[in-house]
Amino acid sequence: MEIQNEESVPSFTKISNLNCIDLSISDVHNSVSLLKQACLDCGFFYVINHGISQEFMDEVFYESRKFFALPINDKMKLLRNEKNRGYTPIHDEVLDPENQVKGDHKEGYYIGVEIPEDDPKAVKPFCGPNVWPAADLLPGWRQTMEKYHQQCLEVAQKLARIIALALDLEADFFDKREMLGEPIATLRLLHYEGQASDPSRGIFGAGAHSDYGLITLLATDDVVGLQICKDKDAKPQIWEYVAPLKGSFIVNLGDMLERWSNCVFKSTLHRVIGNGQERYSIAYFVEPSHDCIVECLPTCKSVNNPPKFAPISCAAYLTQRYKETHADLGAYKQY
Repeated sequence: MEIQNEESVPSFTKISNLNCIDLSISDVHNSVSLLKQACLDCGFFYVINHGISQEFMDEVFYESRKFFALPINDKMKLLRNEKNRGYTPIHDEVLDPENQVKGDHKEGYYIGVEIPEDDPKAVKPFCGPNVWPAADLLPGWRQTMEKYHQQCLEVAQKLARIIALALDLEADFFDKREMLGEPIATLRLLHYEGQASDPSRGIFGAGAHSDYGLITLLATDDVVGLQICKDKDAKPQIWEYVAPLKGSFIVNLGDMLERWSNCVFKSTLHRVIGNGQERYSIAYFVEPSHDCIVECLPTCKSVNNPPKFAPISCAAYLTQRYKETHADLGAYKQY
C-alpha cells in the first residue's frame, strides 16, 4: 500500500511515494515485505493504526505548543544539560555545516527515559533525570509527555520485530536487554517558526542529515516541510517532499541500522524546508542501550561481503554525533 497525499503539498514540488505499514493487520508476511521494500528503496515509510489514539496525539501537540509559547527566559531556564535533556534554542543545532550559514531555524525540547539521580545508571551518557517545566507553569505537562514517551516505545518495539524479520533474524532479536530492553529512547518536541528557508543562501529549517540510531518515529502537523534525498551521492541531489498523513508516523532508518545491516538498509538524508508557515513536529529517536555494541549482523555479511564498519558502542557513537551537531553549552552563559 502506498500513500501519496498531494493535497497538502504544492503542485510544483516532487512528492515521494512511501509504503504504508499497518500495525493492526495480522498478515506479518505482508508487513515484512512492504517494510523491506521501503528500506531498500528510500529508508522512509508511514506507519498507521499504531495504537496511539488521534485524541491523545492531538493532546501532545497541544501541550507542545503551550511550551514553545512560553517567554524565551522561561524556556532558557530549562536549557538542555550535558545529558542532552531539556530545551534547545533556535540555531543551537547545525546539522549540515558545509551548507548552512547559521544553525537550524528551529527550537526543540529533549525528553529521555526518566532515571532517578541516585540510580547507578544515571552516571552514563544520555541517562538521568529529565528537565521538566514546573508543574504550576504547565500543569499536567510532564505526565502527558511521559505517557506519550512510553506509548512511542511500544510502537518502536513492534516495528523492530518486523525489521528483524526483514533482515532474516529472529523476531525478538531487538528485544534483548542490551538492545531495546533498556534503550536510549529520546522524545524531541520541535517548533519551526514561520521563517521561509532559502537553500541557495544556506538557510534551512533543519539542515540535511541522517539520524543516528535504529529508527525514528515522526509525528507532524499538516504543514509540509520534510524532504528526503534517496541518493545522497547524486549530483545534483534530488529532494522530494514527504506529505503529512494525519494520525500516522513517518518512520526513517538511522545510521546504527545501516551499520548493523552492513548497508543493506541505508539511513537516508533528510532536511526541513520552511515555507513561511509555523510548523510543529514530534520526533522519537530509538537507540539501543548504552553498552550495546553495534556490529555487522550475521545475516548481513559473507566472505564476499565482509563488514564495512568497525564495531562501536552505542554510547560512544551518540556522544560523537551530538558533540558534532550541537552548540557548546558555554555559549549560553548569559542565561
